[in-house]
Amino acid sequence: MSLHILKPGLQTTIQDGGRPGKLRWGLARGGAADTVAMVLANLLLGNPASHPCLEVTLTGPEIAFTTDMSIAITGAHFELTLNGASVENDTVIRVQAGDRLRFGTLQSGARAYIALAAEFAIEPCMGSLSTHVIARFGGVAGRALEAGDQLPLRNCRIEKIRRLPGAYRLDYGNRPLLRAVAGQEAHHFLSRAQQQLYAGGFTVSPQSNRMGIRLDGPPLPGENLPQQVSSAVCPGTVQVPPNGLPIISFVEGQTIGGYPRIAHVISADVHRLGQLTAGTVLNLERIDAEGARKIQREKAHLLMKLPDLL
Repeated sequence: MSLHILKPGLQTTIQDGGRPGKLRWGLARGGAADTVAMVLANLLLGNPASHPCLEVTLTGPEIAFTTDMSIAITGAHFELTLNGASVENDTVIRVQAGDRLRFGTLQSGARAYIALAAEFAIEPCMGSLSTHVIARFGGVAGRALEAGDQLPLRNCRIEKIRRLPGAYRLDYGNRPLLRAVAGQEAHHFLSRAQQQLYAGGFTVSPQSNRMGIRLDGPPLPGENLPQQVSSAVCPGTVQVPPNGLPIISFVEGQTIGGYPRIAHVISADVHRLGQLTAGTVLNLERIDAEGARKIQREKAHLLMKLPDLL
């Protein structure tokens, strides 16, 4: 039993919930760039929320199946076909041995997740199957999938057809709004720098990756910023380097940084970074810590309710 990768796409990797709790050892969490989309795909199949999936980025793969099983695809919307017939996102899809799944044109978002009613028969690395793309470990030899790869599977099963309720279907068509709390050094920035950050209009740079989301736009003024020692950063931390263009640390970002931290994208919104494409215009909205905790609780509650709705 296996998946046969006929075409790999731009960057298709195995990802799960990553390796949380290891920042103090200098190891980024890694894992799925959009954890909410990954969780939705897994819950459709009755899998644990962080069960390993395939993460598809910008250009999708073509995959042949060698056994009967169920799959679910969430996240970015592509034109999807199974043996040439259209299939939908956000629903359980039954495949048979010999079937071919093909990803066509990307319609919205940046990353899709293919969950399997099966397990990858691959040894984990430091407790996870996630591919750390930049450090090159985990997954399949620490790399994106290549044409000709055979991914061994076990415990393949067929699941009943389920569809995500409308309220759970992710929409990437609107201008993204990321909510953020003040960063550790926010008070060192001039008020006009902070006003400019939250006024909106920054675009996502094509230099962005799983390490960091770089923003283009009018540079933030940085006069009189004090020197500082390298300090902890984690996914969502917004640093401002000397050129004034903010960088948002992402899932494979470094664990310390020496640039002043003007803001931090709240945990409940970090997954949205995974669906940003180059040139996307985004807005930041400043909220307080209690507001951030409330949004996180509400989002967690929604996901906990989903299995009862399927």
